[in-house]
Amino acid sequence: MERPNAWKGYDEAELARLTEFCEGYRRFISENKTERECCAAAIELAREHGYRPLKEAAGAGGRLTAGDKVYASVRGKSLMLVELGTEPLERGVNILGAHIDSPRLDVKQNPLEERNGLVTLDTRYYGGVKTYQWATLPLAIHGVVAKKDGGVVRVVIGEDPADPVFCVSDLLPHLARGQMQKKASELVEGELLDVIVGNRPKAGAGGAEGDQGEDAVTATVLDALAEKYGITEEDLLSAELEVVPAGQARDMGLDRSMILGYGQDDRSCAYPSLLAQLECEAPKRTAVTILVDKEEIGSRGATSMSSRFFENVMAELIEAAGQGAPLALRRCLARSRMLSSDVSAAFDPNYPSVFEAKNSCFLGRGLTFNKYTGGTGKSGSNDADAEYVALIRRVMDDANVRFQTAELGRVDAGGGGTIAYILAAYGMDVIDSGIGVLSMHAPWEVTSKADIWEAHKGYRAFLALV
Repeated sequence: MERPNAWKGYDEAELARLTEFCEGYRRFISENKTERECCAAAIELAREHGYRPLKEAAGAGGRLTAGDKVYASVRGKSLMLVELGTEPLERGVNILGAHIDSPRLDVKQNPLEERNGLVTLDTRYYGGVKTYQWATLPLAIHGVVAKKDGGVVRVVIGEDPADPVFCVSDLLPHLARGQMQKKASELVEGELLDVIVGNRPKAGAGGAEGDQGEDAVTATVLDALAEKYGITEEDLLSAELEVVPAGQARDMGLDRSMILGYGQDDRSCAYPSLLAQLECEAPKRTAVTILVDKEEIGSRGATSMSSRFFENVMAELIEAAGQGAPLALRRCLARSRMLSSDVSAAFDPNYPSVFEAKNSCFLGRGLTFNKYTGGTGKSGSNDADAEYVALIRRVMDDANVRFQTAELGRVDAGGGGTIAYILAAYGMDVIDSGIGVLSMHAPWEVTSKADIWEAHKGYRAFLALV
């Protein structure tokens, strides 16, 4: 049962709306490449749309009522947005959930190393990556440095055209005979993902006159950090610096139908979810959007979906709305519905052997629903029940949302998971949904603008569901 190409159904007016929306998306992923940056940008947009911090809105005995818009942030890395509906919270809420962390290289705590006139930053890769893909790319450094006096310095180097960029080196083909005999997973070992940051020695550093010293290049690098950011080598112990591809996301294809950019897993779902929440108008059921950290490393930690922040915020929300009966929170969670919005593997005609075509998603055919993910025997999967799938079909059809269904590749070819199972533990209805992506987890990923637009339409329709 083949789903039609979404592009065939657009008139000029909808094409214009699609183009405008995707331009906003392209800017968002170009300007926000870390979970902290995405969270801060989302809060700024939310405040422009009338959202207030939950603590502020509910402070001093304040009472929340239908139409109130509040948010709660967890350490600047995860975010929960809520618009109160007219129905009691005990009847359940509609939830969109996506993650805003992406595969990258994290700078180690003690990173600086000088060898043979080159200074590098030691890194540890974050999430599932093919390490060889990160060699010889222009790279940027984003993050924060926390100082002992309580100050936090924001760092972004490599995005402004006037900035320097960085890279991981690789062997020239002439000397790579031994390397080329290795398995792909061993071509560039994780410990070799050292980011080159300097080569110029500081005159007179570390030795007698005329002797540059062993750490003379390191001295130059540290001077540059001190001059621009006021940080020392010791401050790097309390830093969170992420190495990401440098440069903006770009339109892709002669027809400009696609976007090539970093971090589209999972910001291609997070941005449409965020905008759907902000555009929500007087919902009957309370509308909730969650943008979370740490999904790429198993949803562990205080800012992940496995933490108690979602449950705690919902409890505070119910109390602030004056609906804090003893079982109200449990009933609310069990009666809620969720779209766990994460990307799916789009069918790649270059690698057809790992896909089953009739159960794959394709670029340009709309929002993708995965009844289950996991691997082998659905291991680690949330498996939505048939009744909920039928409800979602009706909602999408009624809203004229173009959608498709998929699995994550051929049986036994691999697999993957999302945050869906974590929310499903409350007993709520959850299904995976999202954008088809080519080259997922690569430094540069490919999406279709039509799919991003249809996802936004689908998320809006879901939040309006009674």
